[in-house]
Amino acid sequence: MRKTVQIWFVWFVTIGFCTAQRAETVLEEAAAAYEKANGISAHFAANIQSEKQGVAESYEGTIQMKGDKFVLITPDMRTWYNGTTQWAYIVSTDEVYLTKPAGEDLLLNPMTLLRTYKQGFTLLYIGESTAANGKMAHDIQLVSKDSSDVEKIEIQIEKATSLPVRMTVFVKNGMRTLIRISSMQTGVNQPDSFFVFNSADYPDVFEVDLR
Repeated sequence: MRKTVQIWFVWFVTIGFCTAQRAETVLEEAAAAYEKANGISAHFAANIQSEKQGVAESYEGTIQMKGDKFVLITPDMRTWYNGTTQWAYIVSTDEVYLTKPAGEDLLLNPMTLLRTYKQGFTLLYIGESTAANGKMAHDIQLVSKDSSDVEKIEIQIEKATSLPVRMTVFVKNGMRTLIRISSMQTGVNQPDSFFVFNSADYPDVFEVDLR
């Protein structure tokens, strides 16, 4: 009986190692594909839900990315990030908040996740599925190894392009954010200045520096 248990234990450990290794391979290929894309522009739909907190919200937006930089536009907010400083402009209040985000504050950018997944996550290859565009995709799960608010992240990566098409972030307080990329264009190589907030375009804005 003890020998049987030992055999099963070895089998489970081996399977776990293989799934983690395959997940890492898929994510490495995705990171390489992003680097070769030479800038990306994407349209996405987001859904935020929490039964515990009574939250249910959906919205659409666009994001343009290059390396660590991005510009994110949603109906309520416009965000610029140049790799170190982030400007979050709130449309309703005409205020812009300056911060220096790090770690999980940047995880809602799928491409940032591709560059930082080795920091604090246990990887698991879930299997294959069909993306919303009808193409086959890999399903990867990243489980947080530290005490951050993020519990786990599930990411769907299209096989044909090796780029993410869906991501779900689960937070320990019960909040779940689903991001689905509906269209994507590569080769959108914006200048670095594009990812910096230009106060001249918002002459009446009130700046709040939280750095």
